[in-house]
Amino acid sequence: MKKIFLLFVFILSISCRGADDIQPDQRTGFEPKSLGEIVKHTYYTLAYSEDNEQAFWVYYELTPELISGNQSRTDDFRADPLVSTGSASLGDYKGSGYDRGHLCPAGDMKLNKTTMSESFYLSNMSPQVAGFNRGIWSTMEDQVREWALKYSKLYVVTGPIFKDNIGVIGEDKVTVPGYYYKVLFDGNNKMIGLILPNASSSKSLDQFAVAVDEIEKQTGIDFFSELNDQLENQLEGNIDVTNWNF
Repeated sequence: MKKIFLLFVFILSISCRGADDIQPDQRTGFEPKSLGEIVKHTYYTLAYSEDNEQAFWVYYELTPELISGNQSRTDDFRADPLVSTGSASLGDYKGSGYDRGHLCPAGDMKLNKTTMSESFYLSNMSPQVAGFNRGIWSTMEDQVREWALKYSKLYVVTGPIFKDNIGVIGEDKVTVPGYYYKVLFDGNNKMIGLILPNASSSKSLDQFAVAVDEIEKQTGIDFFSELNDQLENQLEGNIDVTNWNF
């Protein structure tokens, strides 16, 4: 009877945790829930879509240490050996007219040679319009790094939205997505989503901000399900750009 009582107290204590007590699982963190083959690299995890030859999502915890390292770009783009079905190849992008756009940016993986090199796996790439990749997408990546430095840590999820797709490239028929998303959580009480079309843009970043619920609706991905339901609904259902100092 005593064991049963202690078990009940333990379960009750977990169900009553507040926002200040929330900690991601040490092994998986706040990984999203979705279709796709889970592939774990040293500092990021992804869910690979064989049908689209790219990730449904890439997830990692962004810290000042990753940003402030002194490792330079390796530019060693290559197939991902951990994708069991085989990832996209260099040949798929050659002559396509599209950039090999990072989902987890190289600039977020400057800690050492391993982290930098792993960011160039083609499983972490998606075909992006050049003006988008080198423009508004790059601006957003810089902004996210500024926030990570300011808030000491950010949980980041990035991926394509396969809606209004532009077409396919290469022998492996890599999908050229119509849109991309990014979801950010500071681990406490700030969460925001962004959806950007795969096209050049002169708009300000805050104009792309959306509730995380909207990204879940468009992708079918469940973000931050480890949070208690009340907090998850509160954070994912609302948007306040003033919280983020764009």
